[in-house]
Amino acid sequence: MSITVLVGNPRSGSRTSSTAVAAARAVAAAAGRPGEPEVVELADLAPVLLDPRRPAPVTEAVDRVLASDVLLVASPTYKATYSGLLKVFLDQIATGALAGRTAIPLLLVGSPAHTLAVEVHLRPLLVELGATVPTPGLAVVESDLPRLPELLPPWAERVARQLAPPATGG
Repeated sequence: MSITVLVGNPRSGSRTSSTAVAAARAVAAAAGRPGEPEVVELADLAPVLLDPRRPAPVTEAVDRVLASDVLLVASPTYKATYSGLLKVFLDQIATGALAGRTAIPLLLVGSPAHTLAVEVHLRPLLVELGATVPTPGLAVVESDLPRLPELLPPWAERVARQLAPPATGG
């Protein structure tokens, strides 16, 4: 099972990124498939993302996303939804192109009032792209970041149960 973390924060190495990587590791461990996720930082692509010629780094990032089995899509909340940077990138992916892949939405939210944004805004976008989206997505309130080690395992267990069972040798 390959896991790719797609980070829609305009700052590389952000709290969104570290939270998303921790969540991906927790899901992989809960699914019995530990390992390091591949990370696509959209901040690194921001200068070329709107180029209509679709520069090689953008094409490579799209290909990495399409090649993963599980895609953890993370963004900070902006105006009670995901970042525009994430939307611009996901617009590079055709409707239905994520069919056969699992996508896990994650939002880092400043206020508990925005926790539903992960289900109301980010999940529908991933479904539109064809992904299977297990329940629940993860909304992490910034004030809960110190508690992440205790919050992630129960959530990851719930998500992992909805992933395809590991392949067995034979």
